[in-house]
Amino acid sequence: MQTTTLSGAPDVTQVTGFAAMLAAGRLPAACPSRIVLDHVTSRWGVLVLVALSQGSLRWGELRRTVEGVSEKMLAQTLRTLEADGLVERTVTGTVPPRVDYALSELGHGLTAHLLPLMGWIGDHADAIVGRSAAT
Repeated sequence: MQTTTLSGAPDVTQVTGFAAMLAAGRLPAACPSRIVLDHVTSRWGVLVLVALSQGSLRWGELRRTVEGVSEKMLAQTLRTLEADGLVERTVTGTVPPRVDYALSELGHGLTAHLLPLMGWIGDHADAIVGRSAAT
């Protein structure tokens, strides 16, 4: 949560950012958080981030770890996450070139919050999916 000191009253603070929007009962359409949510919570984005939380992986290792992802979607997801500063791509000048993907500092911060959510989902997925299938 970010706070800003109001001018003229150094001991009074105003909540800003997402918490302020939520407290005001508004989640504006133009909020940049929507773009970040789209990238981070996409089907493949979450799985790539979770896979990289265990350490650096090469392309083929990522593809085997995130079962079901096509080459096109893996490439697109990695480009997006790299552009967002969540994933770092390291090319080693060998023949053939070696390319490794790892979480950036920002990506590590994100996955610290994402992993508990994924744990909760793993614990409750069967019950939720079973409930949905029954209706």
